Amino acid sequence: MFTEISELAAAGTCVILAGIALEWWAVRRGKIRGHYSAKDAMTSLTMGAGNALINGVLAFISTAVLALAVTLHPWTFKITVVTVVGAVITHDFLYYVKHRIGHRSRLFWAEHVTHHSSQNFNLTTALRQPWTGPLSNVVLIGGPMVLIGFPLQLVLVATSFHLFYQIWIHTEAIGRLPRPIEAVMVTPSHHRVHHATNPQYLDANFGGTLIIWDRMFGTFVPEANQADTRFGLVKQLNSYNPLVVAYHGFAELAADCRKDGLRPVTWARRALNAPGWSPDGAHNRSEDLRAAWLAAQAEKVKH
Repeated sequence: MFTEISELAAAGTCVILAGIALEWWAVRRGKIRGHYSAKDAMTSLTMGAGNALINGVLAFISTAVLALAVTLHPWTFKITVVTVVGAVITHDFLYYVKHRIGHRSRLFWAEHVTHHSSQNFNLTTALRQPWTGPLSNVVLIGGPMVLIGFPLQLVLVATSFHLFYQIWIHTEAIGRLPRPIEAVMVTPSHHRVHHATNPQYLDANFGGTLIIWDRMFGTFVPEANQADTRFGLVKQLNSYNPLVVAYHGFAELAADCRKDGLRPVTWARRALNAPGWSPDGAHNRSEDLRAAWLAAQAEKVKH
């Protein structure tokens, strides 16, 4: 099973790289919508390669954790069409929860911010992944799945499906798709909103494969005007150094805690609260930015 997944991953990597080359060429020729910067794209490719290397080196840790989880329950689902579909849906729901926490807790955001640091939105952006190892995704999502009763093989299948699905939604070249697809699946239009820095789009559309979770839990926001969508971070990073891209979130959190002095409770509040939270109450969280934007819009209407 592991050999088959490795072979599929190798084939998938070739397809992804070919897709990137094609999109890059088409954008440069003006045949499709999009933006490419050579430095930005190479940084994203480097982040992807580093992520794969680190995950490969540390895979034994996550595998050992999942193998231990298997021993903690007396049953395992048989592999059928129903359990395969169930594994994919369960993985996607757990990803939604973990992804949402990743935007609402600064400690988790310190890892996830890496993926949002590009001011371009193209297929290379999908490869801009953190260098913190496989524990967060594999264990925090795969662990509960194994405890529920899904065999490790199905966890790996669901994880692989999710990763490859995520690639194609990182593009400006595809507009809105037919309504039935937009209603159920995560599309490029939905994911552009997720990566946008526009105040009205912050902390929205957390789904990985299915957009139904966002619709159910009130985090869905439709794309209003693709031409106005801006990507990256509220405070842009403006660095192509892979080490800075990988670890600046943790460095900034540590710097803020250092400014607090020896106040462990405040450190914990910084780590657990949303990015932009401040102990003095001068917050700059996504909800604060959105409220300021709405107030500005209301003033425009008045005048």
